[in-house]
Amino acid sequence: MSHIYVTGHRSPDTDTIASAIGYAELKGKLDPESVYAPARLGEVNAQTRWVLNRSGAREPKLLNHIMLRVKDVMKDVVTVHKNDPLRSVGLAMAKNTISQVPIVDDDDALVGIVTERSLARMYIRESREASTFTSTPVSVRSMVEVLEGELLAGEYKEASGKLWVISMSVDSMGKSMDPGDIVVIGDRPEGQRRAIELGAGVIVISNGVRPDDDVLKMAEENGTSIVLSPLDSYVTSRMIQLSVPCWEVMSEDPLTVDPEALVTDITRQVMEVHYRAAIAVDEDRVPIGIITRTDLLNPEPRKVLLVDHAERGQSVPGVEQAEVVEILDHHHLGNIETRIPIPATFDPVGSTATLILERYKVNGIRPQDSTAMMLLAAILSDTVIFNSPTTTERDREIVRYLEDMLDVDAKEFGMEMFEASSDVSGLSPQEIIDRDQKEYDLGELGAMSISQIETVGTGLLERKGELLDSLEELRQKNGYLFTALMVTDIIGQGTELLCAGDCDSVERAFDVRAEDGVIDLPGVMSRKKQVAPKLLAAF
Repeated sequence: MSHIYVTGHRSPDTDTIASAIGYAELKGKLDPESVYAPARLGEVNAQTRWVLNRSGAREPKLLNHIMLRVKDVMKDVVTVHKNDPLRSVGLAMAKNTISQVPIVDDDDALVGIVTERSLARMYIRESREASTFTSTPVSVRSMVEVLEGELLAGEYKEASGKLWVISMSVDSMGKSMDPGDIVVIGDRPEGQRRAIELGAGVIVISNGVRPDDDVLKMAEENGTSIVLSPLDSYVTSRMIQLSVPCWEVMSEDPLTVDPEALVTDITRQVMEVHYRAAIAVDEDRVPIGIITRTDLLNPEPRKVLLVDHAERGQSVPGVEQAEVVEILDHHHLGNIETRIPIPATFDPVGSTATLILERYKVNGIRPQDSTAMMLLAAILSDTVIFNSPTTTERDREIVRYLEDMLDVDAKEFGMEMFEASSDVSGLSPQEIIDRDQKEYDLGELGAMSISQIETVGTGLLERKGELLDSLEELRQKNGYLFTALMVTDIIGQGTELLCAGDCDSVERAFDVRAEDGVIDLPGVMSRKKQVAPKLLAAF
């Protein structure tokens, strides 16, 4: 299923958070084949926190970026236990069409890796001489398992000699064989007896032909294990080579990566290891995925749906690398670019929440009560309880619809919300400015920043000095032409605009002189409609 993040801008306000929650819920019902997950790009402000608690809605997950991570492109991983026979690795490779298999211990923690290359090297190294298990002993139990055979005599033990496939005469057998060797032989009773006499550690009889009773008795007396294989002699010998435990052949310390790591950060490492892969592990080194070179070629980007903004500078970091599937906003057209045409709505209403609720109504879907309350709060917040000039009749109609649905008085609810969140005495000046900050591009001149905070009364202006100092710090840090803070009184229905930087241009834009860095703007409530357009036009 496609996983699509629904997110607003980097300074999340109530409309941003509510819209992400509400639209993710609606899209999930309209498109059940995809997963729509609401996300936030920063810490929620006091007002939004109050609404989340009041409504019971779940706070969206923090999304730090939308760039591709290992977990976005990795495949399911197939592992084999270190004590399992090497044949298990071969079967896993063939069944899953893979060329490397991570090896784990009793705790499922990664201890090594076996690759097609290591298997090929093993066969090439032994192709011109008798195979030997001197340094890599093989257990009789593993032989029986790999051959799907049967132990007829002797014990399940370890064998560490050479491997012989007997095609020579009985008289010639003693010229090269040593005690403890492994002998593969067909239906040749004399050869079987001779191998026992020479001290063979294990005799594997091919083609499923059971040996005579006297051979079995002789083997028991001499401590030789006899295994019956249903396979022919050649295949039996090759399978025995795959009976060694994985840990004997594996490469230790394979390349591991964090599933949260950026794909761009691990690509070079993956390309440098000969097996062209990395294993994603958790904090206990348990493999949870594998990423190969082919996974790094044109990987599918992460998907994001943008609400309440369309500016790249306000959006999630890495948005230019993501697939933007839709934009839903009530502001002006931004500078987000997409590779293909997408649904994009820019509709001048008071709140993005209004657009979302209209879509609920059109589709005959009722939002959850917690979602409905979040969306109601968003409209009341963005329209400042209908006092903002951005308010439209569509916003009022939707609020009436929500009042009936939730059985609440919207004005009372809105006043309670603003009063509960207007106390910013415990916040630092920078926190107040960052609470709802938006950056605007001024072309060759650079950029400007306008923050806004809604209050009940004008008590915040007692902190004018420290707020102006913080505005100047922000201006210098980001190279803004100027920074401003709108202190908007929802009761008095006006704004005191604090400015740092090129404030002469701001004064000319409003034809009002600043007094001690503060411009009085009676009747001004909306940054979007009454402040930002004038300032953008002035520059």
